[in-house]
Amino acid sequence: MEPAIRHIPATFQQIASKMAGVEVATYKVVSLFSGCGGMDLGFAGGFSFAGRYYDKLPFEIIWANDANKAACETYKLNMKHEIHHGDIMDLLETLPDEADVVIGGFPCQDVSVNGKGQAESGERTILYKAMIEVIRRLKPKAFIAENVKGLMAHTEFFQQICHDFEAIGGYSLAWRLYNSADYEVPQRRQRLFFIGLESSEKFTHPGPETTFYKTAADILHDLETMTEDGETNHIWSKAAASPEQGSRRLKADEPATTIRAEHHGNAQWHYKLERRISLREAARLQSFPDEFRFMGGMRETERQIGNAVPPVLGWHLAKAVREHLDP
Repeated sequence: MEPAIRHIPATFQQIASKMAGVEVATYKVVSLFSGCGGMDLGFAGGFSFAGRYYDKLPFEIIWANDANKAACETYKLNMKHEIHHGDIMDLLETLPDEADVVIGGFPCQDVSVNGKGQAESGERTILYKAMIEVIRRLKPKAFIAENVKGLMAHTEFFQQICHDFEAIGGYSLAWRLYNSADYEVPQRRQRLFFIGLESSEKFTHPGPETTFYKTAADILHDLETMTEDGETNHIWSKAAASPEQGSRRLKADEPATTIRAEHHGNAQWHYKLERRISLREAARLQSFPDEFRFMGGMRETERQIGNAVPPVLGWHLAKAVREHLDP
């Protein structure tokens, strides 16, 4: 497993700011549909993955929420602060009076390729409206909303969501489909992000960070000889081979295919070993540091890992948001 996070000195910018007598701004963040904390960890920064330290960023999560109890337990364990468990619509009155940034990955089940395709007729993805209500109440300087690529296939629903975010008023909206592998994540995971800025200035999407993709073997090779260990989440499903998605195998020299949330134990097969990948291996392919531990049973943990925004991708997005917010 990766070594424990060591102390890293302040960044050059932090040192230079102190020398100039300028305080580094801290931005207050409200996190919705937080899950186990993938995007929140990215915004916080201060973690190591695959030999790189991702600097601490000037974002402070002051309020977070998720409806899944196990995800909330994982969040509290790792993020070291409270999270409100329950339906966001029942918790609106507990929101703070203001925030600089609102972030969240609103539910995707109704538009996912593995879902029922109910789109606006479903009960989950329509919860983007809760995020809009929070933005209206708090009037942040910026917001980021995340969902799956499948949303774009529901053209009218996708256009309605864009319209509704723009109809809040006072924000310029930008959206883009991101491939996580372009941003140092060892996984070809495409996710849609909507970014709003409180100005006429359009968000500048961060460009790809690399063309040399991290591969499955790069990230997982040291776990090949390790036996199962529940304490570190290095356990795996014993489900037998099954058709289509249940028979997919990772390729050693390529990034992983998408780590799914709902696969009922049919996770990808290891590129070399005759077993499915472990929860810890799935977490690494999502760019979670090894120190990040998951609470709950195997199915709950699979769901938490697969639903998460990869922290490293979240970090790159947060860094780009910061560049727009910093004076």
